[in-house]
Amino acid sequence: MHGMPMSDASIQINIKSNMDWRCADAAQIAYGLQDLRKKTLAVFDAYVVADRLTLPYDDELNPPLWELGHLAWFQEYWIGRNQQRHLGINYDASHVRLPSVLKQADNWYNSSIVSHEARWQLPLLESLACKDYLAKTLNQTLNLLSQAGQSDEALYFYRLVMFHEAMHLEAAIYMAQAVCVDFQANLNAIFSPNLIAAQALNMRATGQFIYEKQTLNLGSQKSTLDAGFAFDNELRAHHVEVAAFEIDSRCVNWGEYLSFVETTVRSLPRYVRHGDLGFEAQQFGIWKPLNRHDVAVHLNLTDAQDYCAWAGRRLPTEAEWELAASSSPAKDFEWGHVWEWTSNTFAPYPGFAAHPYLDYSEPWFGTRQVLRGACLATQPMMKNIKYRNYFTPDRTDIYAGFRTCRL
Repeated sequence: MHGMPMSDASIQINIKSNMDWRCADAAQIAYGLQDLRKKTLAVFDAYVVADRLTLPYDDELNPPLWELGHLAWFQEYWIGRNQQRHLGINYDASHVRLPSVLKQADNWYNSSIVSHEARWQLPLLESLACKDYLAKTLNQTLNLLSQAGQSDEALYFYRLVMFHEAMHLEAAIYMAQAVCVDFQANLNAIFSPNLIAAQALNMRATGQFIYEKQTLNLGSQKSTLDAGFAFDNELRAHHVEVAAFEIDSRCVNWGEYLSFVETTVRSLPRYVRHGDLGFEAQQFGIWKPLNRHDVAVHLNLTDAQDYCAWAGRRLPTEAEWELAASSSPAKDFEWGHVWEWTSNTFAPYPGFAAHPYLDYSEPWFGTRQVLRGACLATQPMMKNIKYRNYFTPDRTDIYAGFRTCRL
């Protein structure tokens, strides 16, 4: 290992609120990795304070200590131990990796070989040792990054581990909601954008955008790694015919969704109850009056489909959502409050080729549903119109809602 790890004070960075993190240079990646790690550790510390490091088994969750160790393992597996990291997606998967700084790392934290059930039974690192593993692998990554080239191939794996941690940070937040970890004092620091600002935006009456029949170039334009980072399931860009359609300018809010619930005598959604003064919503273990202007959230695919059928509407397709999000005025087409269910099953685009992290997309084709957009717990660097999120249709723990379409 050569050189010294880059610190916040030693790197010269140019970070803009609207920057495309998929094109981040080495200095920006270094900043992003360190900023994410501060947030990851802050969330983890909230688990410690709430005495939630040890959780009962749940097929929607991971043990918090396993999550932390996995982040450290993922970084060194794809960077510090990867002797062909400079080749990007063209690396040879059969090449011999360097050993881990932790003897049992692969047996404990490799999600490809350690089943979900087994993660709850492993003799994982305790808190301090896990933080030390995280620090060692991050320093290793930053040292190597300081010597890396600036090509997209050379930076591919660094961008991958940065986005990977951002995704796990979001998962730690919705897991905290599920197990009642109290984040009340730090909501604005954890969520983006500000909760109050998001709420104010959604107080506006919904409008509709109408689109004529047209051809859309669906997916990422980055058909090669010469224009930044792209996830494999976003490739290849291809033309699709989109019939005429109408789509809402914003997602369904609680006032609208609860009218449906009351009319159809449907069970209340997760984290919502009847209180003495009306509906209440649970936020990290604390019950508060529900604001009917807030976006309806923690809804599964069936909730969304049933509402649409009741309202004489339907869910948008991926292509319709991407067309509307990319062509409508940003201030009018509101997205980013919740992940939005679409009508598409998660499937490869024509010409799909798996990238080195083989477990990212291909194993889940046909069994998940596509969600588009972002949510308040999504890190800003992950917010991208082309990004395809995907979960099993039954999930209500994620920050998911929907908007409606017709024609």
